[in-house]
Amino acid sequence: MKHSVHRRWIAGLGLGALAIAGPLGSAAGAAAHAPHTRVAHVRAPRVARVAHTHVRATPAARLDSRYFGGLVPVQHGVEAAALPGASVFGTTPADTPESVSFILRERNLPALESAVESGDHADLSVPQFAAAYGQSPSDIYLLEVYLAGFGIQSQSYADDLDVSAVGTAGEFDQALSVTQLEYRVPGRAGRHGAAGVPAQTVHSPSQSPELPSRIAREVLAVLGLSDYSPFTSQAVHADNRVTGADASNANSCVKLTGTADDCNLPSNFDADYGLTGLTQAGATGAGQTLGIVTLAALDPGAPQYFWTHVAKIPATGRTVTVDNVDGGPGLPSDSSGSGETDLDVEQSGGVAPGADVIVYQAPNTDNGFADGFFDAASQNVAGSVSSSWGESETVVKSAVASGTETPAYEQAFDEAFLELAAQGQATFVSAGDSGAYDASGDLGSTNLSVDTPGDSPYVTTAGGTTLAWSGTVTGPSGSAAVSVPIQRAWGWDYLWPAFASTTGETLAEAAETDVVGGGGGFSTNEPEPSYQVGVSGTSSFQAVKYLKPTGFTSLGGIIVPTTWTFDTTPPVTAGTGSHRALPDLSTDADPFSGYLLYEPSFTAIGQPALQGGWGGTSYVAPQLNGSAAVIDSALGHRVGFWNPSIYRFARSSGSPFTPLQQAGTGNDNDYFSGTPGDLYNESTGLGIPNLSRLAADFKA
Repeated sequence: MKHSVHRRWIAGLGLGALAIAGPLGSAAGAAAHAPHTRVAHVRAPRVARVAHTHVRATPAARLDSRYFGGLVPVQHGVEAAALPGASVFGTTPADTPESVSFILRERNLPALESAVESGDHADLSVPQFAAAYGQSPSDIYLLEVYLAGFGIQSQSYADDLDVSAVGTAGEFDQALSVTQLEYRVPGRAGRHGAAGVPAQTVHSPSQSPELPSRIAREVLAVLGLSDYSPFTSQAVHADNRVTGADASNANSCVKLTGTADDCNLPSNFDADYGLTGLTQAGATGAGQTLGIVTLAALDPGAPQYFWTHVAKIPATGRTVTVDNVDGGPGLPSDSSGSGETDLDVEQSGGVAPGADVIVYQAPNTDNGFADGFFDAASQNVAGSVSSSWGESETVVKSAVASGTETPAYEQAFDEAFLELAAQGQATFVSAGDSGAYDASGDLGSTNLSVDTPGDSPYVTTAGGTTLAWSGTVTGPSGSAAVSVPIQRAWGWDYLWPAFASTTGETLAEAAETDVVGGGGGFSTNEPEPSYQVGVSGTSSFQAVKYLKPTGFTSLGGIIVPTTWTFDTTPPVTAGTGSHRALPDLSTDADPFSGYLLYEPSFTAIGQPALQGGWGGTSYVAPQLNGSAAVIDSALGHRVGFWNPSIYRFARSSGSPFTPLQQAGTGNDNDYFSGTPGDLYNESTGLGIPNLSRLAADFKA
């Protein structure tokens, strides 16, 4: 699969003396510079990258402007200088190892976007995709020749869209005309049992990188010049201030008093959303492969233990492959988010007990996250892929405004999602867990906001509901009864009165402390996809404004609100919106009607490995991933990107979705509610699925 680049073309560049290595270099050299390390696997997936001929260029060659053109700025990733509270303390040592990704521009982009949004495309192979939409081998080779002149090793993914380079800070400083500095960045506290963003010491450039004009014209973004770790998982635990949502160190769970179950298993998901009919008919995902893109290391053996001893399903007869993208995220730990990776594999593989799993685990950096998706696409082994990490659009907008992130950041991810869709690979991404106020968790802003990359039009975005339950929660100030009569949009406004009475807080304090629910709303960065046009509710909404944003201030270059005023009895208001509406569909994500998590890393911090009371849209995305594998195995082929089809199905007389369209405070994500008669709302999307009926629609 190596690109064919003729030596006559190389000679025509007039680059002087070039030492051409063998097709893949020496075996030792290839091993030393391989961007992946595969561990704990039984069956290796297809190679994700194509190694180009390594080239050593003379100093004269790398500076020859006749062939490379003059230097021009290119878009780049995080610059730490503008991160809140960051302080510089020195220059990055020149020998610091670095991994940098050059994301190239997709060719024929309008045609690709149109084909994906309409669902009107063949399932392309990776070579077919590269030929139609990737960059030319000659342009990629030119970039690699330039980087080689500074001692930087590089390889291209098989899709011809992502060139991964490894070198030192000094080499990248010279090649990209930057100076990298060392910064201390303060941490952000986590909430509800989820890890926050830890304090970090990072390196970052102090100015925009530059590339020769002939190369820069095909480069969309340069990611990885900073190793800042910004992303958080979308897992949430039941509020720790009230008792009942606790764990057992045996293979059982202590339930909240009176709840239907906050110790649910994948089998409960199957029964609740109509997948059991397919699994009982023998569709288990056998022959399919699930892809998990994650930013923390899998606890070895965790999913197998969960499947065998907790979920009581076979763990044998399939493989779990770990693919360390860009060197991987390091060792498993609770603080880094290993629980997220554990639950992603446990839930997706639990829903599809016959499927193989590949875990694309990458460093928690912008290039690591993007490379995880490009890796899954360039391997084209997983028929469905999910991820449960993200950050708010407001954080991205702030970073772009302050020059700390490339304006092409979201487009870089969209390129990977477009490729996955064009190749028939379904992608599911969590919508977030802060209700309509996604930025309240990661930037402290109280404006309406949604999560990225769940805002992409080219993924199926997973929202959250609360199952019907009733019971009692108990806190330091007493007990309170709670009742949810029917499945509703997930928003903890229904718990605020109980939290207030059991913790001694005011109702306003309880609300502002627990702005929790299924992510949803309107993107400000991504356009409305054609499959949402004309679907009632995708451009209008009803809402309950408990929390009115106030206290506007400047955060990272944009003016945003940072405080709230609270209305105990908000009226139902109406409005209109534009751009991409999300989520696309929803299932149970509320920890109070939620799931078990088995995480061995818990024991290192003195907690039992098996815990109940976990939820978040982190659960929904991998469960839908597993559902896709079951449906694909039932039909005997990949269904591919769901959205163009499910929006059509929702408009049919036998829709596989039950919309949750009650208006008012009994059905909201702390803001967006339903509109009776509409097919869509911004708190739950098209509603809750009947997955067996959905499979029948896909078959038809």
